[in-house]
Amino acid sequence: MVAEIICVGTELLLGQILNTNSQYLAQKLAELGIDLYFQTTVGDNMERLKMAIDIATKRSDILIFTGGLGPTSDDITKEAVADYFGLALVLDEDVLRRIEKFFERRQVKMPEINKKQAYVPKGAKVLHNKNGTAPGLIIEKDGKIAILLPGPPFEMQPMFEEGVLPYLEKFSKQKIYSRVLKFVGIGESSIEEALKDLILSQTDPTMALYAKPFEVELRITTKKESEECAKSLLQSMENRIRERLGEYIYGVDRQLLEEVVIGLLAEKKLKVSVAESCTGGLICNKLTNVPGASEVFDRGFIVYSNEAKMKLLGVPEQVLKEHGAVSSQTARYMAQGALSNSLADIALSVTGIAGPGGGSETKPVGLVYIGIATKDYSESFEFRFSGDRLRIKEMTSKAALNILRKKIIDY
Repeated sequence: MVAEIICVGTELLLGQILNTNSQYLAQKLAELGIDLYFQTTVGDNMERLKMAIDIATKRSDILIFTGGLGPTSDDITKEAVADYFGLALVLDEDVLRRIEKFFERRQVKMPEINKKQAYVPKGAKVLHNKNGTAPGLIIEKDGKIAILLPGPPFEMQPMFEEGVLPYLEKFSKQKIYSRVLKFVGIGESSIEEALKDLILSQTDPTMALYAKPFEVELRITTKKESEECAKSLLQSMENRIRERLGEYIYGVDRQLLEEVVIGLLAEKKLKVSVAESCTGGLICNKLTNVPGASEVFDRGFIVYSNEAKMKLLGVPEQVLKEHGAVSSQTARYMAQGALSNSLADIALSVTGIAGPGGGSETKPVGLVYIGIATKDYSESFEFRFSGDRLRIKEMTSKAALNILRKKIIDY
């Protein structure tokens, strides 16, 4: 079976809303082993939407629509699909009662236009919406399947999980299984070079690299009927990759670098403190987003000004005058200060030039120093990143967390 995703909404074409629905649905279809070759985005225009439907039915078996199921005049998905398949819209009393109760629970009178949402194509299976007023629909006609889902992700995703997923599972004999290896401290080209023979000879499983700011993901994928067989195959390939590049692999699948760091700190019963200049609290935010961080994260210092670096962390004024706030010396003193002014076992620091201004020929935008200190050790590391301000801050935070990760392992 081949599926196609059709997202409806002029706001998507204008870039006013990020289309996360396509990503979510694509991932779910991949897990089901249902092939997806095309994704279409079309505005709130009846003629163009019918054109998109006509094209999709010629190349796909399952059409999954999101959006355009609201009560207003520009919500036309249901009408376009019904018209294309020659189905009359009929009032569904059960759907109408559910919509009325939705408004009653909020002690709001139902606008008359919402009654439009209670009309469904004749013969369609209704998917009830627990989080909104627009019901979903499954239509089977002329050997094709049309699945209509609401646009808001908080309505669409639960509906897909509860109603569409069980329906589609019967069309999937083989499922796609994958394992994602997450690398840090090594570039995409270096990984490919180290795994060149495996990549060139790949058949099953297959491998694909995806570069992200200061990290790379390698997805290993296979399509099998048996989960046990798939896991064995994926594990075998993962072992071969780890033999060559294991030192750079920080996690798997959905693990985040900060989650790994918090886990390592907890495992070794260590505490960390962080001093941040150019990242402005981003590292602290990442660490404290992880459940359990309170057990291992002692405190954070955000020290943008030289005065703050001197007063809160004890960075010598002479160091700042001679070497500047962005220097290896300052980074080391910041880490040592964060350590001595906290209850931490390890302290991390960052200072740099995130841009777009503030750089010079000797200290360009993207120059970053990361410091780390324990009771008997301190060191600083230089990095030169590129990109806009947010990208440099993100890359700096990941580089710092990786330095922290490696230090915890060696602690």
